[in-house]
Amino acid sequence: MSETSPKLRAELEGIPTYKPGKPAAAGGPVAYKLSSNENPYPPLPGVMETVTAAACTFNRYPDMACTALMNELSDRFGVPLSHLATGTGSVGVAQQLIQATSGPGDEVIYAWRSFEAYPIITQISGATSVQVPLTSGDVHDLDAMADAITDRTRLIFVCNPNNPTGTVVRRAELERFLDRVPGDVLVVLDEAYREFIRDPEVPDGVELYRDRPNVCVLRTFSKAYGLAGLRVGFAIAHEPVAAALRKTAVPFGVSQLAQEAAIASLRAEDELLGRVGSLVCERTRVVDGLRAQGWTVPETQANFVWLRLGERTVPFAEACDQAGVVIRPFPGEGVRVTVGETEANDIFLKVAEGFRKEL
Repeated sequence: MSETSPKLRAELEGIPTYKPGKPAAAGGPVAYKLSSNENPYPPLPGVMETVTAAACTFNRYPDMACTALMNELSDRFGVPLSHLATGTGSVGVAQQLIQATSGPGDEVIYAWRSFEAYPIITQISGATSVQVPLTSGDVHDLDAMADAITDRTRLIFVCNPNNPTGTVVRRAELERFLDRVPGDVLVVLDEAYREFIRDPEVPDGVELYRDRPNVCVLRTFSKAYGLAGLRVGFAIAHEPVAAALRKTAVPFGVSQLAQEAAIASLRAEDELLGRVGSLVCERTRVVDGLRAQGWTVPETQANFVWLRLGERTVPFAEACDQAGVVIRPFPGEGVRVTVGETEANDIFLKVAEGFRKEL
C-alpha cells in the first residue's frame, strides 16, 4: 500500500473551523440554548402543514430553479426575477459570491470581529482576507475599510447589523462609503438580521442596491422566520452578479421542503411581525437590565447582545452553563447572547448580575 496521500490544495492549511453554537446538554443542567441566533418560536402558522405535505415528495429532486419561491420573492421585494438567487442560507450564498469574484491574488475586505464564516470562505477560495478592526464602539470603521481598498480588492462584506456585536452602520455613513468604493468592487450588504432593526436611520439594503450595480444584498430565512434547520437564503443583486450566483450554486441545494416553508413563511407576515416585535421588546428588557447592573452594552439592532469581557469571557460562559443557559463565547474577546425565551433571559440576567458584583 502506498504511503503517499492525495494532494490537497495548500489554501486549506490552517483554515479555522466554523464553530456552531454549543447545544443545550441533553439530560444535563443546561436547559436553554442562547448560543446560536435562533428564533425561539415554533414555525409560523401554516408552515408545518406545508412542509408535512411536501415531505411526500422526498423521492424526487427539488425544483432546482426554486421557481415558486423566486416568484414570491420578486413580488415581495419588487425586484426582477433576474436579480434574485437562492442558496443554502445566506452563508451559502456568501460563499458563492466569493467563488464568483475572488481567487488567489485577490483580496476580500471585512470588519473584524464580524461573522466568523467570512475568513473561512475567503481562505477556501484562495483569496486573501483583509480584516479591518471595529471602532472602539464595536462598529464597522467604514472610512478605514474604504482606505483598505487596493487594485486587488474584489469583494467587501458589510454585516449590518454586525454579528456578533449587533451594531449597525447608518444611512449617511454607508452611502458615503459606497460612493468611495470603485464600481468594479462588489459590496455585499449582509442583512441576516434585518427584521430586528428599529433604528430608522439604518437603510434597507434593497433600496441602496437599486441604483448601484456593485451592491448585493443577502437575506436569510434562518433568523426571524425561524427556518434555521432548513437552510434557505437569497441574494438580491443586479443581473450579472445574480447570474453568477446561479452558476456557482450547488445543484438542487435548496430542498423542496425549504422552498415550500419559505413561501409559507413569507405569507405569514402578520404573525412574523408580532413575533419579531416580542423579541425586540425582550431585547430592550435585557439590554436595560444589563446596563442597570453596570455593564457597557453596545446598542444592538439584532436578536442578540454582546458583552466585551476579555480574559473573563470563558469563566462567564461557564457560569452561564452552570446556571442553565448556554451562550456563545469568543475567548479573549467577549460573549454573544441570543435573546430567547423570557425564562432563559431571566437566568442570563441573574448570572450577569452575580458576575458583575465579583468584578
